[in-house]
Amino acid sequence: MKSLQYPTRLPCGSRVIDLARPQVMGILNVTPDSFSDGGRFSARDSALRHVEEMVLAGATLIDVGGESTRPGARSVSPTEELERVAPVVEAIAKELDVVISLDTSTPAVMREGARLGAGMINDVRALRRDGALDAAAETGLPVCLMHMLGEPGNMQENPHYEDVVCEVRDFLVERMSACAAAGIPAERIVLDPGFGFAKTLAHNLSLFKHLEELHSLGRPLLVGVSRKSMIGQALGREVDQRLYGSIALAALAVAKGACILRVHDVAETVDAVRMIAAVMAAE
Repeated sequence: MKSLQYPTRLPCGSRVIDLARPQVMGILNVTPDSFSDGGRFSARDSALRHVEEMVLAGATLIDVGGESTRPGARSVSPTEELERVAPVVEAIAKELDVVISLDTSTPAVMREGARLGAGMINDVRALRRDGALDAAAETGLPVCLMHMLGEPGNMQENPHYEDVVCEVRDFLVERMSACAAAGIPAERIVLDPGFGFAKTLAHNLSLFKHLEELHSLGRPLLVGVSRKSMIGQALGREVDQRLYGSIALAALAVAKGACILRVHDVAETVDAVRMIAAVMAAE
């Protein structure tokens, strides 16, 4: 496992995450069209029950998303996204002891979600929407910047890289600079290589193999590969058959120094992380 070169305490609103050990982020999609669980948790009560289960299973963060970012997904209006996300964020903040992450690129959702008790912003567009940089800065929350070319609707249309690792690193450096200019210091930034976003299977595998190279950026890494198409393509598995591949990649990500694992299958991933920790702590 990678020796960390940054402070391990990450303030997230009213809570603090300890990045000295890997943290598991449970996925909550309050959308009708997400690739894995679209429509299952769009109602407030079912969403809250699912979050309770993930917290009991060991999730320390819950990533709430109201706009699907699967390949080919349609965009939604800020009003529609906010109507999906706000009631769920408010309920989680009132009833459960967990960091709420806002899976959003929308300034209005960032501001309102922060007001309702969210502790992190997780933006697949790396704060490139109009007004997103200013909104994120105003919240004072940590921000996860993810690499993606284009938009979800067109990102998989023949993505091309001369050197995928170098180009992902350069993109993240540029976005960190944009954040600094907007008043978001490096201490508030988490980085996500963006597996499955504007990348072929070969790109994803190469990026994962060389994940350690992104530690040169000096910020914690979030890895989200749970049930993704790279597993389906590599193993020939449908979405509901990708658990073992997801756990294998989660374990490998921890070995390569990832600090936050964004997953659907929380209990299984927590067991894998704890087992790795037990081995690493042995004499």
